[in-house]
Amino acid sequence: MNLVTGTEINYYFVCKHKLWLFTHGINMEHNSDYVDIGNALHEKSFTREDKEILIDGRIKIDFVRNQLEIHETKKSKAMEEATKYQILYYIYYLKMKGVDGVTGVIHYMDNHSKEEITLREQNEEKIKQIIEEINKIKEMDKPPQKVKSKVCTKCSYYELCFC
Repeated sequence: MNLVTGTEINYYFVCKHKLWLFTHGINMEHNSDYVDIGNALHEKSFTREDKEILIDGRIKIDFVRNQLEIHETKKSKAMEEATKYQILYYIYYLKMKGVDGVTGVIHYMDNHSKEEITLREQNEEKIKQIIEEINKIKEMDKPPQKVKSKVCTKCSYYELCFC
């Protein structure tokens, strides 16, 4: 099984067309005000924590507390499922490396809420399927069909896809 990155897991849920573009070296996030806002929120929150823990160049955890509790900070719940599976993948990845007992916490900055995440057996099976599907998308000669949705207008790839 070819492992993937946390960003690829996130993009799989947000947009498979974007996932293909990203995995083929087309990165548009440097042009996005929404990405800049997210980065600013990330920098100004949890300032006492050691941030952006990169593991094997595949997963970048926002910060860790209590040794086995990983945290991710997001502006809102707009991409809730994508965020949840990104964290589940981090936990799964660490488990595959022999680190058991990891849990996750997602912090939503717009309403100051948080969600605790625990990897369950059924999540592991779904993550394995998602990894296979991501690898199939990456191997495609052309990107999957574009599907316009309400999230597209805030996407850093919007102009590339629809203008």
